[in-house]
Amino acid sequence: MRQSLSGALIAFSLLLPAAGAGAETVDLQLILAADVSRSIDTEEFQLQREGYAAALTDPRVLRAIQSGPYQSVAVTFVEWAGSEAQHVVVDWHVIRDDESAHDVANILLSAPRSFVGFTSISAAIDFSMQHFAKSGVDSERRVIDVSGDGTNNGGRSVGDARDEAVAAGVTINGLAILNLRPQFGNYAHTQPPEGLGAYYKRNVSGGPGSFVIVIEDFQSFAEALTNKLVTEIASAGPPKHPASLPADNRANSIELASRASVPR
Repeated sequence: MRQSLSGALIAFSLLLPAAGAGAETVDLQLILAADVSRSIDTEEFQLQREGYAAALTDPRVLRAIQSGPYQSVAVTFVEWAGSEAQHVVVDWHVIRDDESAHDVANILLSAPRSFVGFTSISAAIDFSMQHFAKSGVDSERRVIDVSGDGTNNGGRSVGDARDEAVAAGVTINGLAILNLRPQFGNYAHTQPPEGLGAYYKRNVSGGPGSFVIVIEDFQSFAEALTNKLVTEIASAGPPKHPASLPADNRANSIELASRASVPR
């Protein structure tokens, strides 16, 4: 019953205008949705937060932002875990220069961890879709950037949530983090038989130009995220040299982080 109600509320919210007349126009509305479920330990959480802060202030990302027609993007940072666990750590900020990027980074580095719990990617997508209505800006493109280290094990079908978002014109990209030292009992969750990257491609990512980047550990998170943000902001499509997985109408490519390089 709750899942049906959630779907109805999301469908209704998609009919509402994203911003009023005269609202600022930006090149992109981007929701960064980060997994903080129990499979991510304290050290990994810290590396993830620091990685987001470093990527958002990276000169390559700022150059990508300033190369757009409006030279600005609106960003929200959401942490999520189980079906009832989503929290806006950084609400809508327009980033257009180094100062505004550091404003977001400073909040990320100082805010406490939001949750420890199960992993509901579907609820994170649903929450993000509703949060677009609060951006206060206009843009042609809306993207949800989902990072996580495991499969959906709470809430409704992640494929259904993804499909509704894509039907509403939103692109979902994925950053699949391979957890090489999973906690006891989490092996099947963090390392599904098809591989986490393939799982994200089949179930999570979708929309025009969507892609999944796979990173092999949290130590390389910041660099992988920087490459991913540059691609998303520049709307350049998937990174070069995609791995050879079958294409479908949901996601264009899957990529190992080591291959996705952006000039410094």
